[in-house]
Amino acid sequence: MDINQLPAECLSCILAFTSPKDACRSAVVSPAFRSAADSDALWTTFLPSDYRQIISQASSSSTSSFLNSLSKKALYLRLSDHLLFIGSGNSGFVLEKGSGKKCYMIGARDLEIVWGSSPAYWTWQSIPTSRFSEVAELQYVWWLEIKGKIEGRNLSPKTKYAAYFVFKLVEDNFCRHVFETTPVSLEVHFEGAEVEEDRRKRVILDPLEGSSVVCVERSDGWMEVEMGEFFNECGDDGSIIFHLMQIDRLRKGGLIVEGVEIRPKYE
Repeated sequence: MDINQLPAECLSCILAFTSPKDACRSAVVSPAFRSAADSDALWTTFLPSDYRQIISQASSSSTSSFLNSLSKKALYLRLSDHLLFIGSGNSGFVLEKGSGKKCYMIGARDLEIVWGSSPAYWTWQSIPTSRFSEVAELQYVWWLEIKGKIEGRNLSPKTKYAAYFVFKLVEDNFCRHVFETTPVSLEVHFEGAEVEEDRRKRVILDPLEGSSVVCVERSDGWMEVEMGEFFNECGDDGSIIFHLMQIDRLRKGGLIVEGVEIRPKYE
């Protein structure tokens, strides 16, 4: 039997066992495959099961209405190509394009920053390269501590994730040199779980030339460093905490915080 003679519904069911990328490629096989590859039935299987709830959390009602008007394929591509600002607009959601896994970016305003409300220590400003309306710039502190969390149910189940601290350093801040010599402590863990010492990372945010570099420059011009990883088993395991700390008696400054990104990690 010629597979092209199968009803579009059957072809959609077959393509649902592939990936979004493979489904797009199959559209060039024949008109029958093109119809199946573009169908709402297929792309609904690639979207998160709670995509309607995610869209309803959009920071703009007009954005929510626009997304609901799209075909399921167009919606998938939109959510994978553009950050969807949710809640008050200080955090965002995006789909990993190749897999459909859920990713989140938690902006600085939605993080718990010690002394973050004091203009003497931290200032809030707009930077054109940031995805968010405001970022936090450290003027100076002795106690540097930033904490955030995300609910496991908001992420894709059966998925290994990592949290990444996204930042910049100000060139002309006289306290910046601390980040060249003194590591910050980074950790990621489930809320209530005891953190093992070997799960904590100690990282130089501004390594000197020739040092072992773990901070990388992103395509958007920001820097990122992995804070830690975790496996989201069922998606209902409670909250995942991510934590940055440097509390020695050294005065530090010149750090600009955009936020923390949570995305799937592959070996």
